[in-house]
Amino acid sequence: MNILVFVKRVPDTESKIRIDQQSNSIIKEGLNFIISPYDEYAMEEALRLKEAQGGKVTAVSVGTKENQVILKKCLAMGADEATLIKDDAGETYDSLRVAKLLAQAVKQKFTEPHLLLFGKQSVGADNAQVPSMVAELLGMPQANVVTKLEIEGNKGTAYREIEGASEKVSFSLPAVVSAQKGLNEPRYETLKGIMMAKRKQIPELSLQDLGMKEEDLSPQLEVVRMDAPPPRKAGKVVEDEPPQAAKKLVEFLCQEAKII
Repeated sequence: MNILVFVKRVPDTESKIRIDQQSNSIIKEGLNFIISPYDEYAMEEALRLKEAQGGKVTAVSVGTKENQVILKKCLAMGADEATLIKDDAGETYDSLRVAKLLAQAVKQKFTEPHLLLFGKQSVGADNAQVPSMVAELLGMPQANVVTKLEIEGNKGTAYREIEGASEKVSFSLPAVVSAQKGLNEPRYETLKGIMMAKRKQIPELSLQDLGMKEEDLSPQLEVVRMDAPPPRKAGKVVEDEPPQAAKKLVEFLCQEAKII
């Protein structure tokens, strides 16, 4: 089975994010970057399928040379190969640009993949759009926000958690699947894997290599303004007896919080 796993470089979820109001972007200086957590579930699922059924796992990322760090992590986890699609605008919030690059790479550079695995969303942009866009551009069936995946021959079955129930979806391969938390528990890199990953060369693909031009990727989205969340207000403590406390709580919910 030939499996492609698409991963993104994002700020560490424990980082304190600062906003550059001039460029409407985050200030990267001092930030620690990691592989997007949902993408780790996708990678782990690919490795488990490979261990059960054989085949090859290739990690793919769009972005700058800094993305090689997360691709090395994928190799250390057990991926067979990794490829960087070199694009200085790869960390853009324009999901369609990224989807076009990935779809073109699948068509031009990867031979008949059986399964395309994504995280359900990146924790950087949180758009949750790229998997569906890639599926549409490639004309492939898709199953998103998957918590259980079964592959038998050229058929797949995915289970999705929906409100108050679980949904079962069947599809034929090749297909696009995006991973949700609960699909598995991602493994840690081994020392042997880390040492092997250091020695591996990661090939880079440019727009020219993919037969694309910048005008093919004209922006469809503009970030007009970016602001940090407002600071949280201090909490209130009600210390009255139960009848009076209940009355004050209702007044607060109605008049200040405006919830009821």
